[in-house]
Amino acid sequence: MPRKARIDAPGAVHHVIVRGIERRKIFLDDQDRGNWIARLGKILIENRTPCFAWALMSNHVHLLLRTGLVPLSTVMRRLLTGYAVSFNRRHKRHGQLFQNRYKSILCQEDPYLRELVGYIHLNPLRAGLVKDIAGLDRYPFSGHSALMGHQDRPWQDTVYVLRLFSERKSTARRRYREFVEKEISKGQRPELVGGGLIRSLGGWQPVKLLRKSGQRIKGDERILGDSSFVGEVLTASQDELERKAEYRQKGYDFNWLVDRVARLLEMKMDEVLTAGRYPQTVKARSILLYWAHRELGISTVELARRVNLSQPSVSQSIRRGEKLISENGYELLPKP
Repeated sequence: MPRKARIDAPGAVHHVIVRGIERRKIFLDDQDRGNWIARLGKILIENRTPCFAWALMSNHVHLLLRTGLVPLSTVMRRLLTGYAVSFNRRHKRHGQLFQNRYKSILCQEDPYLRELVGYIHLNPLRAGLVKDIAGLDRYPFSGHSALMGHQDRPWQDTVYVLRLFSERKSTARRRYREFVEKEISKGQRPELVGGGLIRSLGGWQPVKLLRKSGQRIKGDERILGDSSFVGEVLTASQDELERKAEYRQKGYDFNWLVDRVARLLEMKMDEVLTAGRYPQTVKARSILLYWAHRELGISTVELARRVNLSQPSVSQSIRRGEKLISENGYELLPKP
């Protein structure tokens, strides 16, 4: 059976799990771990992708991310490709480092965000990498130490997580640590490492009870959340797929989009693609790149090639384009 397409959208929260091929180690020493953290931080900052929790294990990684303007797949591709090349070069090896497909579960923020932060940050303790909660407080290869104020991770959104516990930072840290300590006794929490109806409801028994009561419940292995949340996500995802398919059927490609932006801003088509920092050119290019990426689904790598910019510059333009479109009320398809 073919794998289902990933589900993603701006604002979506994902629990991402990356594993080494054949469960092999992806970190051989602290230098490897430092390399991963540096790359992760740089990419998340460039793409404005919030990170709420993370933990590095010997042969896998957990991340809890919120999709920004750049799709999760683009963020992960940059991270995994760059790290694998660096790892292979340093350790004089060849071949694949990661499993073909990282795992990504789209999560309902309430009530799962706090639960996932605790689960992810307890992984080093459960694996015996630290001996107790005090050791975890200062462990540098998990986001818990940043939440406790012992590590400075500018790319980790500690403010958002701590505010889930209290508006006052000192109180929030105390309550967060108490929460994590209580989570230790809950064990592995398998319901938090995958989507689907059974995992979302915490096991077969709740599923059976709901079915016996005649309630209609929906589940999807790509989503961790209640039935209504799953339904909303699937409907939105289908709407997006249908919209992009309709654009393709009507021949709405990159060249059509260049013409559309030129007409919108009363410019010539070649002016839209002209390099430079003239305000009108920057505006046109930003709108073009945002619509090309978000509405037509063209990757930032391909867009960088087409407009002769670096990928980070394309990401910046996409963010600028979203703001311009929102402020000016521009629409991709002009009203008849």
